[in-house]
Amino acid sequence: MSAADDVIELFKSRGQQAYFGEDVSVLEHSLQTASLALAEGATDQLITAALVHDVGHLVHELPEDIASQGIDGRHEVAGERWLRARFGQAITEPVRLHVDAKRYLCATDPTYLNALSPSSLQSLALQGGPFSIEEAQAFEKNPFYREAVTLRRWDDRAKDQGLEVPGLETYRENLDRAQ
Repeated sequence: MSAADDVIELFKSRGQQAYFGEDVSVLEHSLQTASLALAEGATDQLITAALVHDVGHLVHELPEDIASQGIDGRHEVAGERWLRARFGQAITEPVRLHVDAKRYLCATDPTYLNALSPSSLQSLALQGGPFSIEEAQAFEKNPFYREAVTLRRWDDRAKDQGLEVPGLETYRENLDRAQ
């Protein structure tokens, strides 16, 4: 099986799971995020990262209410680990960094924190809260930090119940080209 087949099969088999406190499934959220990347003319790698940024929720097999239990599932680490066997750093690094990008934006963009959903605020607390100035400066040294921030902004906008977006097969060619 190709990486594209692996991703599509994972979403088909587990993507209908609830997206941790939001009104969309993991698949709906992922398709909305990828649709935003596609609409903005992102590279195949960043479109793919947008599509797969939350696969960690599908592979770590933790219950949906883990945040309510005070547990950070570290889905970005689980996702990066699963993706690393299939894709290069241009995809895996933005995925690994998308949680840190939220912490970064909370520290550097005064309007960002106030716009987060209640579920994102809850997970932010479990993930360590906004970065300190030193942490933000260190984050900026990662060569993929800009891609992670861009991905994070799409991620935050991709939670609309019932939004019509292109389906999963739309991204097969992006997945193939991104390898």
